Amino acid sequence: MSSQGDEAAEQGPETVGPALSSSSAETDATSGDFITVTIGATVPTGFEHTAAEEIKEKIGVDARISKDRGRIYFPITTDKLFQVHLLRSVDNLFVVVEEYDHYQFKESKEETLMELQQLAAKLPWTNALEVWKLNGTLKKKKGHRKGGNGAKVKPNSEAGDAAIADTEQQDLPQAVSAAEGQKKAEETPDTETCTQDAEEASPGAKLIKFRVTCNRAGDKHSFSSNDAARDFGGAVQEFFQWKADMTKFDIEVLLNIHNEEVVIGIALTEESLHRRNISHFGPTTLRSTLCYGMLRLCKPQASDIILDPMCGTGAIPLEGAIEFNSSFYIAGDNNDMAVNRTVNNVCHIQKRRADKGSVSGLPIDTVQWDLCNLPIRTSSIDIIITDMPFGKRMGSRKKNWDLYPSCLREMARVCRPGSGKAVLLTQDKKCFSKAISRMGGLWRKQHTVWVNIGGLHAGVYLLKRTGAVFGQTPEDVYESRGPANTQGDDKELS
Repeated sequence: MSSQGDEAAEQGPETVGPALSSSSAETDATSGDFITVTIGATVPTGFEHTAAEEIKEKIGVDARISKDRGRIYFPITTDKLFQVHLLRSVDNLFVVVEEYDHYQFKESKEETLMELQQLAAKLPWTNALEVWKLNGTLKKKKGHRKGGNGAKVKPNSEAGDAAIADTEQQDLPQAVSAAEGQKKAEETPDTETCTQDAEEASPGAKLIKFRVTCNRAGDKHSFSSNDAARDFGGAVQEFFQWKADMTKFDIEVLLNIHNEEVVIGIALTEESLHRRNISHFGPTTLRSTLCYGMLRLCKPQASDIILDPMCGTGAIPLEGAIEFNSSFYIAGDNNDMAVNRTVNNVCHIQKRRADKGSVSGLPIDTVQWDLCNLPIRTSSIDIIITDMPFGKRMGSRKKNWDLYPSCLREMARVCRPGSGKAVLLTQDKKCFSKAISRMGGLWRKQHTVWVNIGGLHAGVYLLKRTGAVFGQTPEDVYESRGPANTQGDDKELS
């Protein structure tokens, strides 16, 4: 990704635009009539419809799914802004300043960039800035949000000038400033940290600091993300008389370009909402937003017993215990470090809830075990939900050919015939499909959601446990259920 660069930082303003000081942040935004605005949200790719369903349930409005995968838009009034931050399926939030479905870019690079510069002064900034100010007061009241950028919307989808639109929305490094981007060949850009809270704490009015982040996808553009962010950012600076700052910014202006679709927005999140539950991270920790999507897929009911046999840091059962707390969750792993991380994350959430005066207990328990020999009664589990090893950072593709059939068979044993379900995430699609075919009809595929995990094309599979009796199908009898060490000593999942 690219952000507004050196040219904007060094450029002296020539025209006087509407100045904005942070001292007025709590005045207009909290008085008078409510404003109706459009909110944009980034969500895990593949779970856009899940996010739209949650928005309809909790806020009561219809969401529009963008052509650009992993983004949705929905209207709200400012009195419901706090509810938007409570959504479980969204990663980052921004308020839309303006959007163009079919923006006609000029053929030449110079003309296009000049048009972007002129666009900055024509945009209807007023309502979006009012929402940004109101959002600042909400964050002060919450008081627990630490540094981090709201720019983690999408990785830069350019490879030279050719864009790969299907690599968006991943848990990748944060936005890189244009100044850093220009020096990318010489040095590796550092991760940026926003210290907005510390800046806001200073008394009195102060000059607003800002940066522009451009996310571009499409192969018919004559310009790069850095070009657009630099020139558009320079025009924004001239118009508002703000100061450009790539790291300690107060406002982050987003310029999202997907083929002919252009959306200008202002970020409302400094740090992605997917980091809400985990304090002790593992090497393959799942985003909480993706965990929520997987949980919604299996529709947990009251009194369901839900099992994550490869829990890693416990991201899935933790999200379930918080959001779907009428069920009971059993988290287990064969790796003692993974089990310890899960226990620590559970304790962290319980302490946080106790500090807020809420009931601290969570319906979750943690066990260390051998996945292929679970200490669980046959046909006693309602839902199994887990992140299986991809064979990349954890385990290996070769081990998966033994592991997948063994764990699917053991899952079929403990899952209730006829009503049980499994939601399994894996990138090793060939191995998974082959393993399912060897189960003798114990599992039936019902639905697949294709997602992007760290740039890897993975599938979330919803399986139904058939009524077939475990141990009586030809394939199941033929395959040995011996206690072979198929998991590997170093496998740890989340």
